[in-house]
Amino acid sequence: MNDVISAVATAQGRGGVAIVRMSGAGALEIAKRMFSRREEFAPNVLYPGYIDCETFTDYGMCVYFRAPRSFTGEDVVEFHCHGGVRIARGVLSRTIALGARLADRGEFTKRAFLNGKLSLSAAEGMAEMINAESEAQVRAGFLLYGEKLTAEGKRLQAILKELLAAIDADIDYPEEDLTADTRAETERKLAAVEESLSALGKKYRAGEKVRAGVNVAICGKPNAGKSSLLNALLGYDKAIVSPVAGTTRDAVEGTIELNGVLFLLVDTAGLRESDDAIEREGIRRAERMIAAADLIVYLREDGEEIALPDVPTIVVGSKSDLGRRKDCDVAVSVVTGEGMDDLRRLLYERGFGEESDGAYLMEERHYRAVLRARESVGRALASVKNLEPAELYATEIKRAWDALGEISGETATEAIVGEIFSKFCVGK
Repeated sequence: MNDVISAVATAQGRGGVAIVRMSGAGALEIAKRMFSRREEFAPNVLYPGYIDCETFTDYGMCVYFRAPRSFTGEDVVEFHCHGGVRIARGVLSRTIALGARLADRGEFTKRAFLNGKLSLSAAEGMAEMINAESEAQVRAGFLLYGEKLTAEGKRLQAILKELLAAIDADIDYPEEDLTADTRAETERKLAAVEESLSALGKKYRAGEKVRAGVNVAICGKPNAGKSSLLNALLGYDKAIVSPVAGTTRDAVEGTIELNGVLFLLVDTAGLRESDDAIEREGIRRAERMIAAADLIVYLREDGEEIALPDVPTIVVGSKSDLGRRKDCDVAVSVVTGEGMDDLRRLLYERGFGEESDGAYLMEERHYRAVLRARESVGRALASVKNLEPAELYATEIKRAWDALGEISGETATEAIVGEIFSKFCVGK
C-alpha cells in the first residue's frame, strides 16, 4: 500500500463542487506539482489557489491530511475543484500522469481498515449510510459506523479470552487443583455470553426492517376500502377506487416513512371466491403476500370472522363515517380523516417497535457470525455441565472467539474483506 491512489470522491454530473482525493506516500508531492501554493502545506488547512491540469487551469482549493491522522491513516490530499464531469476528470487525469494510479472500488476505506482506522463492520455501516433510503437506515448505519457492534463483539471476545486463559492455566498446572473453581466460573460466564448472543441475534430481524423496510399487506374482502386506505396513507391516488367488486386484481404498492422507518404498503386483491380466472390469480398473489408480510392491515366488516397467519395484525374498521365499526383495533375514515393518525401509530408500533440506540445486525454475515458463536458457546456450556475434559470445551470457546472476530474483521478472510469493499464506489 505504498503507492498513491486517486479518484473522484463526489458523484458524477454537474454540481457546485467536485472533490478529487489522493491517498498514499507521495500524495503531497503530486499536489505540490499541481497547486499554485509554493509555501509548505500545514495539515488540515484548506488553501485557495490554482489547480494546474496541464491542458487547462481551474481555481479551487487544496487540503492536506498528514498520516496517521487521516481517514485512511496515510497522507491524504483533496482537490476541491468546480463541479462538472470534465473538470474533475481533468484533475484526476493529471494526478495519474504525475504518478498516482486510479483507486479500486472501496480502496480508500479498505486502506482505512487495513491501517486500523476503523473496523470491518464500521466500514459496512458507512456503506449503509451512503445507500440509505430512510432516516432509520442512516441512524442505524451511523451506530454501526460508530463501532457499536464491534464494541459488543469485542466485549464478548474479552470474556471468552479470559476463560481460555483460565482453562490453559488449569491444563498447564494440574497440581494447583483449580479445576472445580474454574468450571463453575466458566459455566457462569458462558451462560452470560450465550444470553448476550441470543439478544444480539434477535436484532437481525429489526435490522432487516431498517434496511429493507417493513412489508405491510393491506387486505380484506372486496369493497372493504383497501384501495382508498392505501391512497389516504400515501397522500395521493395510486390505486384505482371503484364501487365494482374485484377492481384490484394485482398488487398495488407504495411507500411511506414513519418516524424515519420505511413502510412498503401493498394493496391486495379482495379475498373471496371467484369464477374469474384473472381475479383468482390476483387472490392467490394476495395470499402469498399476506403470508410473507411483516404486518397485516385487515379491513374487517362488522361481525366478520377472519383467520390470518401468525403475523402481527392491525384490524381496521373502515368507512367509520358511515357507521361506527366494532371489533377492531382502530376505526378510520378516509373521508373525514378520523383514526388515520392512530393507524399510523399502530403501523409503527406493531410493524417495527422501538428504535434501539445499540447495534443492529444489518448484514447477514454479522447474523451468521453471531449464530455460529452462539452455537459454539452452547456446545461449550453443555460440555462444562457434563464434566467433560477442559480441552474439549476450550476448542468450542476458541471457535466462538473466532466467529465474533469476523464482525470486526479481526479474523475475517481475505475473500470476505475483498467482497465487502468491492461493493463500495470508486471514490470511497
